[in-house]
Amino acid sequence: MTFQWTAVAAFLYGEIGVILVLCLPFISPLRWQKIFMIPLWSKMAVFWNKMFLTIIVLLIVLFLDAVREVRKYSAVHVNERAANINSNAFDHIQMKLFRSQRNLYLSGFSLFLWLVLRRTVTLLTQLAKGMASHAALETQVNDATEAAKKYMAENERLQEALTEKGSSKKKESAEATDEKLKEEVEHLKAELQKTSNALHKATNEVTAVKKQSEGLKREYDQLMQEYERLQ
Repeated sequence: MTFQWTAVAAFLYGEIGVILVLCLPFISPLRWQKIFMIPLWSKMAVFWNKMFLTIIVLLIVLFLDAVREVRKYSAVHVNERAANINSNAFDHIQMKLFRSQRNLYLSGFSLFLWLVLRRTVTLLTQLAKGMASHAALETQVNDATEAAKKYMAENERLQEALTEKGSSKKKESAEATDEKLKEEVEHLKAELQKTSNALHKATNEVTAVKKQSEGLKREYDQLMQEYERLQ
């Protein structure tokens, strides 16, 4: 193998290793988000898009070159086999054809896995954000529930105090206070309903992202099976 194809093969194996690490089930998306937020990665993010496009262009060029070589030696292979001339020359052409096909698979899978790797990182980041939003919404819902319970308890104590005091004036004042408390309770219930709806929406978004991640994992498993079969 020449230097360029050795580098492509090493890059392909590196991609496979990184994708396998990203798919480990015991590392949560929140942990990956913390890793992605390391200052070193934020400094590299400035050059990330340029590096991504550069590697894509190089892999596309190598892929097209491999396609050209495969077509070239496939045609020569058919002609030599039809002519049935020199067995050594025919074996040499077969070797060239095998190498060009190998280079085609290396460049093609490297290009595909590079796109898969970028998509996987994006999905992990989105899933981590969804989980963080879900946790924040749960905290808000719990706080609103506790506040509503507190106001309801105060309302019950005021009602008990009203039943003990028979003064009509105090009853009227207490009724006004009770109405005010009821309005506050209704307001808190409305806030609680809005927060619950937001939590339900965030849960649906997290479920959708999980489904996308599972679909990507299934596609990756199929790709690995196809790669093993081709090897």
